[in-house]
Amino acid sequence: MADGSSRIKIPRPGEPVQGSQTGQPIMVLFDLIGRRWAMGILWNLADQNRTFRDLQARCGSASPTVLNTRLKELRAAGLVEKTATGYGLTNDGRKLFKVLEPLGNWAMDWAKRL
Repeated sequence: MADGSSRIKIPRPGEPVQGSQTGQPIMVLFDLIGRRWAMGILWNLADQNRTFRDLQARCGSASPTVLNTRLKELRAAGLVEKTATGYGLTNDGRKLFKVLEPLGNWAMDWAKRL
């Protein structure tokens, strides 16, 4: 990739990740989106594209280094893309968010019961 994301090491199906020596695709996905600020980035890009500064403001405690690394990983995984107006979700990123959003809603209800 011309953007340099091909140098970013992201988990790949079939390669060992935490919790799966065989690299089951669901475990590979959980490894990727379970990284610090990855879900926050996906959630903040779900409704509109955002600049790096806007994302940084929305992910207040994320250092610029961590935020930049996560964006590169999510871009290399094909979930986030750089656009003329900043960063946005790709088609795969939007599909993933549509699957995760109900899980997020369930978690909010669950948290209230705890």
